[in-house]
Amino acid sequence: MHVFILFKEFLQDIKTQKTRAFLTTIAISWGIIAVTLLMAFGKGLSYRVRLGLINAGDQVIYVYGGQTTLKYKGLPVGRRIRLKREDSRIIAKNIPQVAVAIPELGRRVRLKVGGKIATTYMEGVYPEFEFLRRMFPASGSRFVNNKDLQERRRVLFLGEEIARELFGSRKAVGQKVDIDGVPFTVIGIMPHKIQTSMNNGPDSRRAIIPFTTFRSIYGNTYINQILVRPVRPDRSSFVVTEVRKVLAREYHFDARDESAVSIWDMAEAEKTMKKVFGGINIFLALTGAMTLIIAGVGVANIMFVVAKERTREIGIKRAIGARRRDIVFQFVFESLLIAFSGGIIGLLISAAVVKLMWMLPANDQTMQFLARPIFSFDVLLLSLTMLSVIGLLAGYFPARKAAKVNPVDALRYE
Repeated sequence: MHVFILFKEFLQDIKTQKTRAFLTTIAISWGIIAVTLLMAFGKGLSYRVRLGLINAGDQVIYVYGGQTTLKYKGLPVGRRIRLKREDSRIIAKNIPQVAVAIPELGRRVRLKVGGKIATTYMEGVYPEFEFLRRMFPASGSRFVNNKDLQERRRVLFLGEEIARELFGSRKAVGQKVDIDGVPFTVIGIMPHKIQTSMNNGPDSRRAIIPFTTFRSIYGNTYINQILVRPVRPDRSSFVVTEVRKVLAREYHFDARDESAVSIWDMAEAEKTMKKVFGGINIFLALTGAMTLIIAGVGVANIMFVVAKERTREIGIKRAIGARRRDIVFQFVFESLLIAFSGGIIGLLISAAVVKLMWMLPANDQTMQFLARPIFSFDVLLLSLTMLSVIGLLAGYFPARKAAKVNPVDALRYE
């Protein structure tokens, strides 16, 4: 049959049954809204949680000293393992799968600007720390560089919260800050970032200085931790095992003793988080799909009623040579039109809701996580797929029943 003729017949049927067509379209629209918004909010939440996790360490393996709990070659249990700066070099040299390995120092300090005083956790770091911990500077500022490290410069990088606490609305870059009585010059400010995992407080309150400067002032022999990044994220578990083996040789402990050296693998944490939110998103999609399926059942019932009302028309078409597949195609075509008409309306409303949510201010953390849905291609593809399936099934079964009607009986139908 010609598509134009089918479309014309569909419009004529809509005109005669306006209320029925309206309610069916609304049901499909509501189902699509439920599916798309639930998936969009779920996807937005999972993205923000993942972003908050990697903002605390992008594919980083944290290595800390610990205490032995297993005997090793006659050495007693309970020996304290304290890491040194050279250990990071040994790790990088002996494990080819390691891209970066840098030491880090840290302690709580007092910062003073005029009459304003703030206490925070300060770290002495290498330049690579910027990318491993995603501490990217705001425009017009910078992070610690190699020259700062070589010359042991007294330069300071601050998180936006503590910078605001010390300087208010004034420009902080270029200003002086006393740290435990030692003057430093502010070189950079880190703008606000989402962070769901942290160590010694959020990065927004962090103070960063060059590793060598930190060591020259406080004289640390041992370091707080080593930050290791694998060449490939999927090799993180292997790198963790190799790091423990390398340090076991250096400090003479059993490589199976996990308490001797504590290791926190952010890549593994990210994998776990992906699995958890993958399950949540599937659950949300199924919840929304149930609403859409109910709407699909409504469309199928409507098509059964339509088929019954048009029994005489079907009989005439069969009598003049229409094939069964022509009848089936006609009903499937109309069912798909109803499904996609309601679906497009639902998608437009969902897109408008998503855009509206992004226009709302996200001043607190709750809004940052829950009020930032993502209307992605995956959401759109699933919605269109479900509409197609529902349209086909809702039209096929009534059409198959209608097509089986005997033309003579159909012509007699009143």
